[in-house]
Amino acid sequence: MGTIDATPAIPAEAGKDDAQVASIARQAIVDEARNIYGYELFDRSTAPSARTAATDAALLLNALSYAGTEALVGKKTVFINCTHESLTSGHLELIHPDKVVLEIPSLGENATAPEIEASLATFNALRQRGFRLAFDQNLLRRAYASWLPLASFIKLDMSSLSPANAELLVKFARTYTHAQIVAQKIETAAQFEHMRELGIKLFQGFWFAQPQLVQARTIRPTQATIIQLINLVRQQADPDEIEELLKKDPMLSFNLLRFINSSGFGLSCEITSFRHAVMILGLKKLFRWAALLLTTSRADGTPPAVGQTAVVRGRLMELLTSELLPPEECDNAFVVGVFSLLDVMLGQPMEKALASVALPQPVVDSLVHNSGVFAPFLELTRACETGDEESFARAANALQLSNHQVNWAHLQALTWAENLAQEAA
Repeated sequence: MGTIDATPAIPAEAGKDDAQVASIARQAIVDEARNIYGYELFDRSTAPSARTAATDAALLLNALSYAGTEALVGKKTVFINCTHESLTSGHLELIHPDKVVLEIPSLGENATAPEIEASLATFNALRQRGFRLAFDQNLLRRAYASWLPLASFIKLDMSSLSPANAELLVKFARTYTHAQIVAQKIETAAQFEHMRELGIKLFQGFWFAQPQLVQARTIRPTQATIIQLINLVRQQADPDEIEELLKKDPMLSFNLLRFINSSGFGLSCEITSFRHAVMILGLKKLFRWAALLLTTSRADGTPPAVGQTAVVRGRLMELLTSELLPPEECDNAFVVGVFSLLDVMLGQPMEKALASVALPQPVVDSLVHNSGVFAPFLELTRACETGDEESFARAANALQLSNHQVNWAHLQALTWAENLAQEAA
C-alpha cells in the first residue's frame, strides 16, 4: 500500500503538541482507458462499525482541508461513504456539491417500506443542492424502486456477482435508471474485459490500484480559542472582532484559510485576507466550521463526551440564567458552562487553561474560585449531571427555581447540544 506525503506547511508558532496525524486511504476509480476519474476515500482511523455522522464529518474536513486536497485528490471527483445519519448533518453545507459524490448504503434486506420511503426527502434535498448520489447494487432490488431515479452512480460488487448476474443487473440498471455504473472490486483481467464488453465505463478494484494511505499532519487550534470564536459568532459580532481573534491565533487562521481555499469549497479565486474569508464564509457557515473544529480538536486522551458535556453545560447555564439575570449576563453564563471542563480538555489546571483567554472577571471567579454570580448556577448544572438529588435540591432552592424549570431547561440543553453535534459533524 502506497503512502502520500500530504503534510501541509505548518506555521512557526505551532508546537508539536498541536499537530496530529490523520489517516485517510484513497482508491482510484478509473475509466476504460485507465485514466483516473476520481477517488473513493476511506477513514482508516475509525472501524466501519463505529462510523457516525461525526466521524464522516471529520473525514470530510481532513480530506478537504488538513490533508491538502491537491495532494489527496487533485481536481478529481471525490466519492465519500456516508452514514444515513450524516446526510442531514450541517458539514455538507461547507462543501461545493460539484466536487463530491455521496455514497449511500442500502438500509439492509429487512428494511420496511416506510423506512425506505422516509429517506426520499433527504435524498431529494441533497440532489436539489447539486450533490450526486451513489448507491450499491441493493438499489436494484424491488424494495428500493423509489430510490432509482435519484441515483447518479450505481456500484456493482464484482466479488459477489457471476458474469451472468452482472449482465442482468447492468441491463436492469440501464432500463430503469440514468445512472453511471461503476464495476468495483475488479481483481482480474477477465472481470475487466467482461464488464467493458457490457459497455461499463468506470472501474475500481485491486487490479487497477490498491488503496493508498495518506498520512496528513493536521494542525488543531486550542479548544479555548475555538470556543471563543463560537461565542463571537453566536453574538453576531462585528467582523473586526472575529478578524482580531483570527489574527491572535495562527493555527485557527491557518486552518480557516486552508479550508476556504480547498478545492472542496469551490471558489475560483484564492482568499488571503481573514476579513475576506469571514465575509465569504458567512456567520452560519463559520459557526458550523468552528463547531466541527471543536469536535475534532480534542487533546490526546480526551473522550468525545467531555466536549459534548461542556456544550450541554453552556446551554443549560444560559437557559437557567435567562430566568433571573439580564440578557448580557446570559452570554457570560454560556461561556462559564462551556469553559467549565476546559481543564479536562486541555489537561491543565483551570487557572492556567484560562490564562491566555480574555474573559470577564465574573466568569473567571466562577470557574477558578467558585464564587460570584454564576457559581450557584454552575453548581446546579453539575448537580443535574450527577443525579445527586440532595445537591440538586439544595442548588435549585438557593436559586428559587422549581424542579420543573430546571428539568425542562436541562432537556432543552441536551437537545440543543445534540443538534449542534449533528450540525458540526
